[in-house]
Amino acid sequence: MARDDFEVDKTAFSVVPLSQADDDREYWLSKSPEERLRAMELIRRTLYGYTDPCPRLERVLEVARRERN
Repeated sequence: MARDDFEVDKTAFSVVPLSQADDDREYWLSKSPEERLRAMELIRRTLYGYTDPCPRLERVLEVARRERN
């Protein structure tokens, strides 16, 4: 997904105490799996940024010879 795939409508957000939060379960169940994944990706990018994942560490394997008794 490209960076331009997401737009945030900042007027759609409100801050409320957790005790007054609405139950969003019905809303998300009404969305398709693709829409849910896109929303999850937006949250991930908001929290962690748009950078590519960090490269993995190189695996190193060393064979050790064992003496037999």
